Amino acid sequence: MTVGEALEWGRRLLQEAGQPAQEAGRDVQVLLGHVLAVERAALYAHPERELTATEWQRLAALLERRQRGEPVAYLLGHKEFFGLDLLVDRRVLIPRPETELLVEEVLAEARKRLRREEVPIVADIGTGSGAIVVALAVSEPRLPYLYACDSSAAALEVAQLNCQRHGVGQRVRLLLGDLAEPLPEPVDLLVANLPYVGTEERELLAPDVRDFEPAEALFAGPQGLALLERLLRQLHERPVLKERAMVFLEIGYRQREALEGLARRLWPGLRLTCRRDYAGQERFLILAF
Repeated sequence: MTVGEALEWGRRLLQEAGQPAQEAGRDVQVLLGHVLAVERAALYAHPERELTATEWQRLAALLERRQRGEPVAYLLGHKEFFGLDLLVDRRVLIPRPETELLVEEVLAEARKRLRREEVPIVADIGTGSGAIVVALAVSEPRLPYLYACDSSAAALEVAQLNCQRHGVGQRVRLLLGDLAEPLPEPVDLLVANLPYVGTEERELLAPDVRDFEPAEALFAGPQGLALLERLLRQLHERPVLKERAMVFLEIGYRQREALEGLARRLWPGLRLTCRRDYAGQERFLILAF
C-alpha cells in the first residue's frame, strides 16, 4: 500500500465510523505522519512511497483505536500547548487551546511584578499534565521556583515527565494533595484549571472526551462548581495567599455569576475581572486582593 492509498483508505474507515470527511482526512494525515515520522506535507510530496508491513500494521492499529473514539492526542502520546510538545496519556486531561489565554494572563502579571523587582511565588492548582506550570516556567526563567499541586499521583507522574522534558524539573515543585492544601508557604499568584463540567452535562460532551479522558479531571458536581467553590473557601480559610495576591481561574461559560457571588461574599471589596475565550465566552475569572 502506498502513502496515497493509505490516506484514502484511512479517511474512508474513519468516515464509516461517523467522522465528518474533513476531520477524518486530517486525523489520518496526522496518524500516518506519526507512523512514518514525517510532517504532513511530506505525505503529499511522496504519495507513491510504499509502506512497510510494520508501518501498515501500526497505522491500522491506530485507526482502529480512533474508530472507537480514542482522542488523537492519546494515540500520539503528546499534544502541543503554548508552543511546547507535552506528553499526555489517559492519566491526564488533554490541554485545550483556550487555556493558553490563562497562561498569558498569569505571565503578564508575573512580568509586571518582575519589572518592579518583585519575584512572585507562583502555584498551579490541579496541574494535571503540568501544561500550565511548565509553560510558565519555560516562558519566564526569572521565576526561581513554582509549585504544582494535584490530588492524583498518576497525573503528577505525567507532570514530572513534562517538567523533565522541558528542562524545568529543578524549578517546579510537584505536590500531592487536595487543592491548595499541600502548599508549604503563601503564594503571590495562584492559577487553577480545575474540573468544571457538571455531571448533568455528561451526555452533552463529545464521545472522545466523555469516554476517554479521566472523569476526575472533567466533572465537579451537578453544576460543575464543587471544586472551584471549595478552592475559594479554602483560600479564604487558610493562609494560602500573600498580601496583594492574585488568583486566576478557568471556569465554565455559565459559572461566572455563581463564583463571583461567592468570591464577593468571602472577600468584600475584592477586585474581580472576567476575561473571554476565543469564542467570546466568559471563561477566566481573575481575583485581585
